[in-house]
Amino acid sequence: MNNTSETLAQGVRINETVDGVAVDTSKDRTKPTAAAKPKSDPYIWGIYIMLLVVSVVELFSASSTEVSGHNVYMPLIRHSIFLLVGFVIILALQNTHYGYFSKFAWFAAVLSLALLFMSNIFGVEINGAQRAINIAGFTIQPAEIVKLTVVVLLATILGRNQEPGGVTTKGMIEAAIVVIIFGGSLWKNGLTNTILLFGVCISMFLIGGMKWKKLGIILLLYGALGGVLWVFKYQSDKGSEFENLSQTEQVDESGGRAETHKGRVSRFLAGVNPDDPIDDFNRQVVFAKISQANGGVFGQGPGNSRESARLPLAFSDYIYSIIVEDTGLVGGVALLLLYLFLLARAGRIAYNCSRAFPAFLIMGCAVLIVFQALVHMAIVTGLFPVSGQPLPLISKGGTSILVMSAAIGIMLSVSRFAVTNGNKQAIKEELRELPEDMKAANYSGVQNENSK
Repeated sequence: MNNTSETLAQGVRINETVDGVAVDTSKDRTKPTAAAKPKSDPYIWGIYIMLLVVSVVELFSASSTEVSGHNVYMPLIRHSIFLLVGFVIILALQNTHYGYFSKFAWFAAVLSLALLFMSNIFGVEINGAQRAINIAGFTIQPAEIVKLTVVVLLATILGRNQEPGGVTTKGMIEAAIVVIIFGGSLWKNGLTNTILLFGVCISMFLIGGMKWKKLGIILLLYGALGGVLWVFKYQSDKGSEFENLSQTEQVDESGGRAETHKGRVSRFLAGVNPDDPIDDFNRQVVFAKISQANGGVFGQGPGNSRESARLPLAFSDYIYSIIVEDTGLVGGVALLLLYLFLLARAGRIAYNCSRAFPAFLIMGCAVLIVFQALVHMAIVTGLFPVSGQPLPLISKGGTSILVMSAAIGIMLSVSRFAVTNGNKQAIKEELRELPEDMKAANYSGVQNENSK
């Protein structure tokens, strides 16, 4: 323990540090009592509950193509069951100290990678690609699981290899190898999933304070790997059936998934004109734009969507267009801000964490959720080429809901158990809960800034 004596401009005296974390021992600061129980962040809970409300209302509005006979409420019941299971997962994880996640990070990552390989070999074919495993009537999409386990694994690696100047070279190499292995394995399950994973991982590198030179080397390595994979897939996919833009189209048998990616980009650049005939290649894009145009500023009202019956996958990959049709531009922007506020709240908690690992953990989960939401919205609004990405916690999809619920649970665990008040005794208690290699200080935190 190092003793210091420094009076800050704000009038707070920092006279002691614990393992590199500055501790405020001024008399006017309220210290938590031993009997006080830590509570999870109410703002994250509030955002989660609001997303659940939007999910239930808008999925029912967007599920008209799934309604058959008298089972009007069946799509909503199925969706609600997954939301309920997700809620149970959140309750369990928020009551689990975040330190346990580092202990099982490698095991969970390897298990998810094994499931991913199984889906590539024995998986159920969905939309022209083998992406899912059918177990006892339930469909599991390992790609969704992989994204979260990689986030937890990277948080573990970066948290273990922190120094005042940022992440160590050893940590950089280890993290880069993990991303290459999982990114390369994820390629066959969708280019968008791979790009999303790389985007989340690079964001975590930046959050970890990785120097620009090191980051540039990693980006060059990733670019070279992507080129090799592209060439390999282009050659291996020739003569195979490939997935189309709308995920429901019949296409030229002479193509492959590499050709699919090229077609998506070329049609995205060409755009859709009002005089274009509606066909299998532009059906989703056209009806998504019509749906959003119908919404106007204030929308048609929940349940009054006209395009949900014509828009393919309105309840999953294109549910944001139905939300805009029901609630208008106002509702669409409000939902966007809700996701961004989740990221901002996670950033605030991470900034105040005394340890590096929980800061990486909560930010990684938040970035994963928000990036996926932004990609979904960008695809629906025509800013990105068409691809299938669910809207987190809102779109229909059991695996996605459960994985994103687990991410929320991890964030709540960090908000509950990570020390943010700079209290000496609390920091010591936190250190006792963490493995020895997870005790690195959060050098970007406010307590550490105050100690400089």
